[in-house]
Amino acid sequence: MLVVDENAAGQRLDNFLMRHLKGVPKTHIYRIIRSGEVRLNKGRAAADSRVELGDMVRLPPVRISERVAEKTQAMVDELTRGIPARDFTVLLEDDWLIAIDKPAGVAVHGGSGVSFGVIEQLRMARPQAKFLELVHRLDRDTSGILLIAKKRSALTHLQDQFRERETGKTYLAMVSGQWPANKKVLDKPLFKYLLDTKVGAAGAGERRVKVVSRDDPNGMPSVTLVKVREALATGFTLLEVTIKTRRTHQIRVHLASEGFPIAGDDKYGDFELNKRLLRAGKLPALKRMFLHAWRLQFNHPASGERIELLAQLPTELGAFATHAHPSVPS
Repeated sequence: MLVVDENAAGQRLDNFLMRHLKGVPKTHIYRIIRSGEVRLNKGRAAADSRVELGDMVRLPPVRISERVAEKTQAMVDELTRGIPARDFTVLLEDDWLIAIDKPAGVAVHGGSGVSFGVIEQLRMARPQAKFLELVHRLDRDTSGILLIAKKRSALTHLQDQFRERETGKTYLAMVSGQWPANKKVLDKPLFKYLLDTKVGAAGAGERRVKVVSRDDPNGMPSVTLVKVREALATGFTLLEVTIKTRRTHQIRVHLASEGFPIAGDDKYGDFELNKRLLRAGKLPALKRMFLHAWRLQFNHPASGERIELLAQLPTELGAFATHAHPSVPS
């Protein structure tokens, strides 16, 4: 008999069982659910039923062969071997969540050629933590505020806020050129696609995003708000960019589509400019994309209090921004 705790509340029954029956094939788990051998509060339940705090889940006898158990443990050992334990700069932490300042160049999770990311490193650094899950994501090359939930209820509550657009996410972005102060709303639809998957092609299979016409059936509604923070004498503009929708590469594509690519953007940027910025000259060298998740506002999942977090510009971005205009805040 299993009792659902707060970290499992809200999960689908099949996912709940997979976490508890490690080494048992998924096909077997679905079979015992369909046959009615799994009971949720004494009644039959479907695989997509949601378990709640205090629910009682009764299981039939399930055997895991020593071979399967050993193979499962070996897989776990292989996955965790070599993952560095790392506790990132913490902006806020309590019993419900952690807000960290993610550095650029670190993926939020492993996969797609990345052995490990922020969440794997955090779990290794905090082996006593029962629950750590990403609330949202940041691009690998974007620095700034990232939320991690420490309870499933907090995860659900915070993700609901992101989904219902109750959060406020503002980035600092440096673009080449003088941004028109009257251009405040960018709302062109976006379409996500994969680059040519031809074997051996450069970047084959990588995801990309482009702007499409408003009548394109594949276009996803996307809204980005832009405010000029500082026009620099060097010909760059520092922008405050707030997203109202959560599309892949939304800020990067919207700004580039207006003719103002983000400095250092290696996917949608001005590649010749990026090459010049790599070398220090009149400006300090810029070796990464100038996009930083600067401010995040959300309601605390327990108290309901409105929280506002700020993450200062990383040293390399701050140096680039302040070189020409010392008044630019960091």
